[in-house]
Amino acid sequence: MAEHRAPGFLTRLAYGVGGAAGGIKNNGFEYVLLLFYSQVLGLSAVLVAAALWIALLIDAVSDPIVGYWSDNLRTKWGRRHPLMYTAMIPVTIAYFFVWNPPGDLSGLGLFAWLLGFTVAVRLMYTLFEVPSTALAAELTQDYDARTSLMSFRYFFAWVGGLTVQIILFLFLLKPSEGDPSGFFHITGWHTYGLLGACCILASITVTSFGTHRHIPHLKAPPAPRKLTPLKVLGEIWETVSNPSFRALFLATLFGLLASGVSATLNQYINGFFWEFSNTQITGLTAAVYVSSILALVLAPIAGRIFGKKRAAITIGILAFTIAPMPVIARQFGLLPPNGSDELYMIVLGITVFDLALIIAYQMLAASMVADIVEQNELVTGRRSEGIYFAGISFMRKLAQGVGVLTASFILAVAAITPGMRASQASDEAVRTLGWGYALTLLSLWMIMIVCVSFYRISREDHENNLRALAERDQAT
Repeated sequence: MAEHRAPGFLTRLAYGVGGAAGGIKNNGFEYVLLLFYSQVLGLSAVLVAAALWIALLIDAVSDPIVGYWSDNLRTKWGRRHPLMYTAMIPVTIAYFFVWNPPGDLSGLGLFAWLLGFTVAVRLMYTLFEVPSTALAAELTQDYDARTSLMSFRYFFAWVGGLTVQIILFLFLLKPSEGDPSGFFHITGWHTYGLLGACCILASITVTSFGTHRHIPHLKAPPAPRKLTPLKVLGEIWETVSNPSFRALFLATLFGLLASGVSATLNQYINGFFWEFSNTQITGLTAAVYVSSILALVLAPIAGRIFGKKRAAITIGILAFTIAPMPVIARQFGLLPPNGSDELYMIVLGITVFDLALIIAYQMLAASMVADIVEQNELVTGRRSEGIYFAGISFMRKLAQGVGVLTASFILAVAAITPGMRASQASDEAVRTLGWGYALTLLSLWMIMIVCVSFYRISREDHENNLRALAERDQAT
């Protein structure tokens, strides 16, 4: 059975490194894939968006299927690792080919290439992501150790994705005459695909092999039983009906809506609202390294002192009210003027501190999912780690797209059009952008915190669940 103690440092490190694969894949797909296929390769932005949405929807549907499969798989290597090993090579190859299409493809042929390989990447990565994240609830039953595991996972996700993206823009996309940004240096994009694929392979390999020795101590699947499609759907519904899971599920929905808005509008806020230079924006991006380290330390300490729910709510309220405050303060003329060093240092300092709080909240919320497993086992008699983490992954994929659409609506209301430069935007447009950004994020994040407040499992509840399970095991 899972150990009721903290896993060693090497186990936490091996588990955490797996997050880098997701960070690299997500950063590539969400931030630069549209740029590469539309601006560089010349594929219609509508077709690129269609390919990404189709792949996302297919992937979202696969999450509960893989979650249920990994909860019930019976092999000599346990429930999780066979799926993780299966994903390793296919996802690496598919990710490489996403960024290395044949040079003679265009139009619908290029669209078919993009769609086919993005679907392959997402489906194969799901075979790794869902079972590997579910391991957090199996590697240990310790309340605080689970927060530590998830902290390592999110740390490597942020750092891994950021590092590969910085390498792309600083070293691989080489500027030339007529191409000062280097965006049309096609060899750089191909190398980026190779680098990302190799890092994804290394990340999955470290997590899969690094946790392999724990297989004998992981939970066994449920006893064999006759399953029909209706029986499977019934068990999935019974599992996700847990009140604490519903609270986190809805919190994830609103939190990721906010993330989609923030990710899409962040460059507009930096460029149009603050009028920062490329060098200054690079500095803000690199600040994520500092924030990730701070969060890695903060989340476990806060969870240990206050308990996960209280720590998540406290840190969340602090983080999500601070985030839009510089924009709101500027609307009332309370900050130094654009172009001043003082303004940049204020925004940079707030960004480092606030992003650390946001990442720490994510770490705590992910750890809270793991603690639902024992409560559900008491009710249903089944371990359903895969279903729970698949449910959160499912909501993540659907919510991000809606967040991007919300951000697009804000840009439309602000009358900021494609191709517009910061100097061309009117003062009214910039003010509308600022209010739309700040108030939308503040509203979504506050709804998210309200949802988290309905989570019902405290440290004492978790210990009681473990005690009841132990007593039941002894009785049987």
